[in-house]
Amino acid sequence: MAIRLYITHQLPEKGGFGWKALQLTVFVALLRGINVGKAKRLPMADLRDLLAELRYEQVQTLLNSGNAIFRARAGTESSHAKAIAVAIQNRMSFEVPVIVKSAKNLALIVAENPYVQESSDHSKLMVAFTPDQRTLAGLSSIQSLVVPPESFAVGRYAAYLHCADSILKSKAAVALLGKAGQGVTTRNWSTTLKLHAMATDEAVH
Repeated sequence: MAIRLYITHQLPEKGGFGWKALQLTVFVALLRGINVGKAKRLPMADLRDLLAELRYEQVQTLLNSGNAIFRARAGTESSHAKAIAVAIQNRMSFEVPVIVKSAKNLALIVAENPYVQESSDHSKLMVAFTPDQRTLAGLSSIQSLVVPPESFAVGRYAAYLHCADSILKSKAAVALLGKAGQGVTTRNWSTTLKLHAMATDEAVH
């Protein structure tokens, strides 16, 4: 079920005013591998402009790592992801993997996290977002790289890695950020919660 937003527009009618309801869905776009070093530089102002040109509404960005909130009247997560990726390639002349989640599905991802009570340091708790269930299921191979006290779980909507020590020292985290996670993009728990809060705020306004 889409999150529904109703914006009223006065329409002139004979003898009074009519009201038209527009259904909008809030989405979150997550870009992989931009603004890391000198390669694939994409300023967030340019990303906002690009999304506006795609006729997405009330676009916001978070941090410099490629996180955007937008509203759309139609389309699926995958169709929006493809449209954004193509637009970036056309504008910037490089490829950027894009994953899009609806505000509803992002809420499910947040609610499913099994390690919330175990991690007071949100920078050591990672969420792996995938474009589809097949890619998500494939992340089960990461389990063999987990070294206690690390914990890793593949849920119904995302995968979660709790690095009790350091992400930089974790073979599982390196795999998620590297070749094993090519179809995946990760965010730490702090960023995930901020995106969830922004998407929820957009959904109720």
